[in-house]
Amino acid sequence: MADAAVDRTPRVLIAADKFKGSLTAVQVAERVTAGLRRAVPQVEVESLPVADGGDGTVDAAVAAGFERREVRVAGPLGDEVTAAYALRGDTAVVEMAEASGLQRLPAGVFAPLTASTYGSGELLRAALDDGARTIVFGVGGSATTDGGAGMLSALGARFLDADGTPVAPGGAALRDVETADLSGLDDRLTAVDLVLASDVDNPLTGPKGAPAVYGPQKGASPDDVATLDAALAHFATVLEKAIGRAAEYAAAPGAGAAGGIGYGALVLGARFRAGIEVMLDVLGFASALERATLVITGEGSLDEQTLHGKAPAGVAAAARAEGKEVVAVCGRLTLRPEALGTAGIRRAYPLTEIEPDIAKCIADAGPILERVAENIGRDFLA
Repeated sequence: MADAAVDRTPRVLIAADKFKGSLTAVQVAERVTAGLRRAVPQVEVESLPVADGGDGTVDAAVAAGFERREVRVAGPLGDEVTAAYALRGDTAVVEMAEASGLQRLPAGVFAPLTASTYGSGELLRAALDDGARTIVFGVGGSATTDGGAGMLSALGARFLDADGTPVAPGGAALRDVETADLSGLDDRLTAVDLVLASDVDNPLTGPKGAPAVYGPQKGASPDDVATLDAALAHFATVLEKAIGRAAEYAAAPGAGAAGGIGYGALVLGARFRAGIEVMLDVLGFASALERATLVITGEGSLDEQTLHGKAPAGVAAAARAEGKEVVAVCGRLTLRPEALGTAGIRRAYPLTEIEPDIAKCIADAGPILERVAENIGRDFLA
């Protein structure tokens, strides 16, 4: 009896992050799919938009089958905004940037000393109200440097000054904290598996801490950075007296994530994991990978930061472990071929190979990406 014919249909898994400022992760997958099919009409494509815990994390979960839930919460300046989280069964994906991200500030406005994570705490509380028992808390892209104090306040903690008055919102006001009372924290937090998902492992304070490394991105001057660093250090000292282990949490990897909201999450008992690893688990990447003969990942810029916990590096590492070939798409590329190879990426295809003008690449990212994907189809699938 003759052997059954070998199925040689190419199967591509597109697991790319957003091209920030140009295309969402979902749009990247759509454009790559269109380009591949122009080159190889019979190709089978499965798309699994990914994120590393920062902005776009909820959208990635929704694209993977989670239900989008919306709630009104406080923005970083205290004004009410509509923020979303994702829910499937008793697992929620909460993205702090939805409530407390830079995109929630008016254009050109920064508030490094006063921006608060209160709305992020409200998002966590909404997920608890919806019955979540596992919460993936993706942090990144924050407008805040308040050590998670606002988030903790929204969940029932109280931070009081010498007169017994609640301190003002924001990181700078934490220098006035004399008493930390966490006895009113939501009881449901003790029964929840809270996962802090981030692509950075900075401590809370010091030369590699949240104010020094990320404060300038949020409009903090050198004086502001010094103010915030001292205030957060004082905040951790007060918490140490109140609950113990707070100093240990402040030095732990991830404490400095998203303006120190990582620290607040650790105080709540969260366990820290690399954001992309968590999201690949939540999104069902392993089963999709089994079906693929080629994996396409990518993000707006493939650079040194990519190698340190960003989505493409996580996708490539997981794919390489299963012996799958990986190529990447990007807006611009600054990594040398040997660095790509070390990361598990066979080849990268930047939009700038087709259109050297970066402004045009940003404006016309979709059509150019389709042409890039057509080249990938010819090179790897035809």
